[in-house]
Amino acid sequence: MAEEDEKTLIEILEEHAPVDIIKYIDYVRASRCGAIATFSGTTRDTFEGKTVLELRYEAYVSMAIRCIKSICSSARSTWNLNSIAVAHRLGPVPVGETSVFICISSVHRVDALDACKFLIDEIKATVPIWKKEVYANGEVWKENSEFMERRLELMNVAQENGATCRGRQVQGEEHCKKSCCGVKVKLVHDDRTATTNTSG
Repeated sequence: MAEEDEKTLIEILEEHAPVDIIKYIDYVRASRCGAIATFSGTTRDTFEGKTVLELRYEAYVSMAIRCIKSICSSARSTWNLNSIAVAHRLGPVPVGETSVFICISSVHRVDALDACKFLIDEIKATVPIWKKEVYANGEVWKENSEFMERRLELMNVAQENGATCRGRQVQGEEHCKKSCCGVKVKLVHDDRTATTNTSG
């Protein structure tokens, strides 16, 4: 585990701190590796015909780091990976700038490429980082499609298994609102934001 920690870098960056892509590529680079796979999530200028000004991110930082470490461990148990670096910005991210960057090195490209896709999908589905899209004419908190798909999977499993939550029988939608389900949740009240995470 110590060796794995030495080869994994996870950073949740403070507001207005840009992602230093070269830093993370240099971190994972190794002479034994023939592949470095990267994913750079950037703010685009439109969404469904609306002009996007920026994205804004909030996070439960300590839990986000723990969750990403767990995802990296899962990736290492599936693929033969050398080093992993993950960076995610908080606060406003203007159009064209990177909000999340993943960089993975491996001996062979298939491992790095597959693991890179796995990491971004799992981060979007489970890590307590929330995104607000700011438009020219308003703003809205957005749920990632990966999060919605995971929630639907959990609902289906709950219905199939007649799952219990805190000792009582629950079904479907009700089950997915409870803390045992391991999905991320964002609560917004009266222009003040309270965040909670229900990952177990």
